[in-house]
Amino acid sequence: MKHDSIPSSKRRPVNVSVDTGIVAAAREAGLNLSRVTEDALRVAIKVERERRWKEENREAIGAFREWYEREGDPLAHLRVR
Repeated sequence: MKHDSIPSSKRRPVNVSVDTGIVAAAREAGLNLSRVTEDALRVAIKVERERRWKEENREAIGAFREWYEREGDPLAHLRVR
């Protein structure tokens, strides 16, 4: 089972235009076009959500980095060397 924030549910038919050469190669390879497309969309959605999260939190991330550089690692004393 995949662990992502997109719940699985019923499948819905949709129309997608794909290059005929890609379709032929996928069929020749025995790939399930629906599953491959679904998996690719899950990856693209995850990447886009991460990009947006980083953009929305850019200031806080920058502030934390500055604090960390200035103050150092507060847990450094717990590290095993």
